[in-house]
Amino acid sequence: MPRMHFQAALAALLTSIACLWILLSPAGRRLMLDRPNARSLHETPVPRSGGIAIAAGVAAGAALAPSGLGAALGLAGLLALLSLADDAFTLPTLLRLTAHLAAAAALVALEIGAADPILFAVLLLAIAWYSNLYNFMDGSDGLAAGMAVFGFGTYALAADQAGHAALAACAGSIAAASLAFLLVNFHPARLFMGDAGSVPLGFLAGALGVVGWRDGVWPIWFPLLVFAPFACDATLTLLKRLLRGERIWQAHKDHYYQRLVRMEFGHRGTAWIEYGAMAGCAAVALLARGAPRELQFVALGGAALALIGVAVWIDLRWARMPHGPGKARK
Repeated sequence: MPRMHFQAALAALLTSIACLWILLSPAGRRLMLDRPNARSLHETPVPRSGGIAIAAGVAAGAALAPSGLGAALGLAGLLALLSLADDAFTLPTLLRLTAHLAAAAALVALEIGAADPILFAVLLLAIAWYSNLYNFMDGSDGLAAGMAVFGFGTYALAADQAGHAALAACAGSIAAASLAFLLVNFHPARLFMGDAGSVPLGFLAGALGVVGWRDGVWPIWFPLLVFAPFACDATLTLLKRLLRGERIWQAHKDHYYQRLVRMEFGHRGTAWIEYGAMAGCAAVALLARGAPRELQFVALGGAALALIGVAVWIDLRWARMPHGPGKARK
């Protein structure tokens, strides 16, 4: 890793650790408690202020990184502030969704342009969906932080190999800040990231993915495959709920990771299963990135089939449970 990338990642890591130390102090632990609800897998209130530490770490890393990604980071910062207000006061859903769409539209307009309306709309919706699906998937100890470590770490490695210093340093800083948070978020979690962490991370997963594609660092499918464990779970769950005629805006526990936790795997087992899927998708994406186009499609299709197969396996195990889900093991 070039010296500049290392310095940015180290600054992000140390800054996040310092912020986490403050947030886990007796006074900090009383901030923004996440009380269990219909969607929750935890049984006691846990502070959801961890996104502050992630944001601070990313900002510190960005300060040492080469310039060029100010639009993505600035918009992510605005989403972090709005989401922090939501964590503290619970903002209207329409306001939050409008902000996600506006941030995605601004990013695409600034980085790609609006000359092609179809491409503009597709990329806008993709980034906004990533912002929301990341939030949907932040419901089990160590899951969203782990996805950030694997996902943005893969971005950083691919960008470094392609010689894109700004993208490598920025993605590496996000991965480092998320790693610091993971140390206190793995089961049993002492801190949650809240919307202030999950929404900006999802936005940056989509935004940096678009920037990397524009600059020729990776193919358009690369960000989708890198974050496929999250994208597939959230998308398949949404489609199933739509087909059943359910109110998709209501809280639920139907995500595949939620079912794993509520079966015999618990938070720890679910995290390790998901980490395996993340590592596998990251490895396939890196290996196939420079392969002939036919092999790229084979790799993408194979990964999709593997993830769908895991989803079917979880559904079958869930259906065979005679008395409903058991309690998650620690």
